[in-house]
Amino acid sequence: MEATSSTTLDVAGTKVPEEKRHVIFDSFLGMFSVDMGIDLGTCNTLVCIKGEGIVLNEPTVVAVKKGTNRVLQDGNAVGLVAKEMIGKTPGSITAIRPLKDGVISDFEVTEAMLRYFIRRAQGRKHFIHPRVVIAVPSGITAVEKRAVLDSAERAGARRVFLVEEPMAAAIGAGLPVTEPTASMIIDIGGGTTEVAIISLADISVSNSVRTAGDDFDSSIVDHMKKTYNMAIGDQMAERIKLDIGSAAPCNGELEQNTMEVRGRDMISGLPRKTEVTAEEIREALQEPVNNIIEAVTQTLEQAEPELAADLVDNGITMAGGSSMLRGLTTVISNATGLDTRLADDPLTCVARGTAVYLENLELWKDTMESDMDEQ
Repeated sequence: MEATSSTTLDVAGTKVPEEKRHVIFDSFLGMFSVDMGIDLGTCNTLVCIKGEGIVLNEPTVVAVKKGTNRVLQDGNAVGLVAKEMIGKTPGSITAIRPLKDGVISDFEVTEAMLRYFIRRAQGRKHFIHPRVVIAVPSGITAVEKRAVLDSAERAGARRVFLVEEPMAAAIGAGLPVTEPTASMIIDIGGGTTEVAIISLADISVSNSVRTAGDDFDSSIVDHMKKTYNMAIGDQMAERIKLDIGSAAPCNGELEQNTMEVRGRDMISGLPRKTEVTAEEIREALQEPVNNIIEAVTQTLEQAEPELAADLVDNGITMAGGSSMLRGLTTVISNATGLDTRLADDPLTCVARGTAVYLENLELWKDTMESDMDEQ
C-alpha cells in the first residue's frame, strides 16, 4: 500500500515523479480554464483572455469604506466606477489606487481588485481557477514580485507567471525580439518608465525609472499652485495633460492653445477658474520628460557596440499610455539621434504581449518566474 500511495504509473508502467504528475495535471486543467494575461498598471489594468484578446480595460482604482479594506458595492466598486469617485468622496468613502510606481502599495486592496477583474474576465466559466500571466516592471525587487504572486494566488489564480513589462511591450508592439538584432522599447506607463534593448528573446540592457504619467500630472498640479495659487485635483491635471500637454512644439497640431482650468483658490479658499497655455504646460513637464530622456541615454550607453549599431537602422519603439504625450517621440529622437516611433495602439502593447505568452505558455513557462519557484 505504501508503494502505491507514493508513486504513480504511466501507460508504459513506469514511475512518474511527483513534479511531472503536477505538470501533466496542470496542463489538463488548462484545457478547461479561462487563462488570462494581466497588465497590472499603476493607472489602468488590462486583461486579455487566451484566444479572445483584450476583454477588460479599467482604471486601477478601488473604493473602500474609510478606515477599512472593505470594497463597496459588494466588492464591485472597482475600476471606472471607483475612478469617478476620486476627489469627490464623502468622509465615509476612500478611493484608493493600490499600486504606486508600478508596485503594490496596498496588499489587501490589490487582492480584492484582482479578484474582481478575474471574476469579470471569467464570466460564468469559473469552475476551474485560471492560470494567469502578469506583467511587472523590470526593476522591482524580489519582495515586490512575491507580493504580486501572493495577491494573484489569493485572488483565485491556479498558477501565476510573471513576465517583465518591456519584454511584453516589445512582443505586443510586434518587434522581432527572437532575432539576432537589437530591438529597443520604451514603455511609459503611469508609475514607471521601462527602457530595454532586446535581442535573441532576452533583455540585453534595461533601465527602470519611477518617472512616468503620474509625474506628468504632479508637475501640472505643482505648476498651478506656484503660478496661480490654485489647487487642482489629479483628474483636472490629467485633462490638462491630454488636452494641451506636450513635450515639444507641435506645429499647430493642437486643436487649442489654451484651456480653462477650474479649481480652488489657495488664498481665498473659494472656487475659481483661469486660463493656461500649452506653452506653460510644456515648460512644467520638462523635468519628468528630461528624467525619461536620461534613462534612455543611459541605457544606450550600456549597450554592446553591435547592438548599438543595429539601432541605427532599427530605431526606437515607444509603448504605454503616457508615451502618447504630444511631441515626446520628437524629443527622444533629437536626444538620441535615432528614429523614434510610436507603436500601434501603445496603451495595449503590454497586455497584447501577455496574450502571446499565454499562447506559448507550455513552451515558455520554464523561463518565467512563477509561484512554484520557491516551493
